[in-house]
Amino acid sequence: MVYNKTFLFLLLNISSNFQKVNNMTKMTTQEYIDRESKYGAHNYHPLPVVLERGEGIYVWDTDGKKYFDFLSAYSAVNQGHCHPKIINTLKEQAEKLTLTSRAFYNNVLGEFEEYVTKLFGYDKILPMNTGAEADETALKLCRKWAYEKKGIPENEAKIIVCAENFHGRTISIISMSSDPDARKNFGPYTPGFVTIPYNNIEALAKELEDPNVAGFLVEPIQGEAGVNVPSEGYLKKAAEMCKANNVLFIADEVQTGIARTGKMLACDHEDVHPDILILGKALSGGVYPVSAVLANDDIMLVIKPGEHGSTFGGNPIGAKVAMAALEVVKDEKLAENAERLGKIFRDEFSNIGSEMIAKVRGKGLLNAVIIKPKNGKTAWDVCVAMKEHGVLAKPTHGDIIRFAPPLVITEEELREAMEQIKKAFKEFE
Repeated sequence: MVYNKTFLFLLLNISSNFQKVNNMTKMTTQEYIDRESKYGAHNYHPLPVVLERGEGIYVWDTDGKKYFDFLSAYSAVNQGHCHPKIINTLKEQAEKLTLTSRAFYNNVLGEFEEYVTKLFGYDKILPMNTGAEADETALKLCRKWAYEKKGIPENEAKIIVCAENFHGRTISIISMSSDPDARKNFGPYTPGFVTIPYNNIEALAKELEDPNVAGFLVEPIQGEAGVNVPSEGYLKKAAEMCKANNVLFIADEVQTGIARTGKMLACDHEDVHPDILILGKALSGGVYPVSAVLANDDIMLVIKPGEHGSTFGGNPIGAKVAMAALEVVKDEKLAENAERLGKIFRDEFSNIGSEMIAKVRGKGLLNAVIIKPKNGKTAWDVCVAMKEHGVLAKPTHGDIIRFAPPLVITEEELREAMEQIKKAFKEFE
């Protein structure tokens, strides 16, 4: 086709004008932040970066700047951002069937249930969507078991929890929280919880003497508390004590599970098989909300039709996505990678030599650095400096920075990111 000069001129002019308009309408970082602040609830305090794309261990902001993601959406993106296997599975199922509710059977849920129960060694799975929902499910399951199997008088069951825990934000869950920010002005609180210090076998032993105790809910590593790693043998001893007292050992592996700590489950480090296992976050690779509670028949079957459920729990997309996400973990040996690179990370960080680094701790690629303020500069300031050097992480509890990169990271990429982190700390010397 032959174009005359007038037509070509008009075409080029239109293209140029379109580009000018596009540039004029592009929002700044602050405008994105201001819009969220104006129309959204103020229940988060994000780092001042606006992300629009992710791939593997990297994310890009709206200005095109590239970052190492060292938070992984609080360990939901263990398999890396937009993993092609998981995304393709999502697309394929989305074009077939998205949701039926549990009013009907679908042809995917049973496959998912068989896959996950065989993988983790349980008789049954109860699928939900979020970590908080899964924790609530475990609490209900434990109480129902207490009354129908253990014989605890109705409404007198107690569940032991640990101080500084984080299991979600629902009313029942904050009722067992020791975090004043989580609790203040949200009462009245749900009764039935007994709080003991974390990593304290003696305190657990004392509370287990109460015949009305039904369960012990514990994080194998307390993530939100700042990657608080218990003493070696704590989980195994706690599980044995629970069994001896006919109390359910309930492990919240929402953040620590799915290869994050160097094993498929953090409990695997001590060969502990929880009576009730709670999973979420990376169960779907951060692609779709999927959570689950696993238990054997003697526990799970106390819940009958109509006593618990979720419209979206066990939907076909979530089921397919979760299977793909778990296959990625196995096929790419992400647990092994986390175990190996976690040691390198802690060694590298311990050798930075900054006065602001008070302590480095963690397991696998779930790690934390305790920051000692210097000249009025805190963990928040360190995170802002790291952002400028292309590494994203976030403080927790004010003086702790949690580091949890996607488990697909390579040693070369980890060391490259560490060089940028070191540069950020040098700014405070």
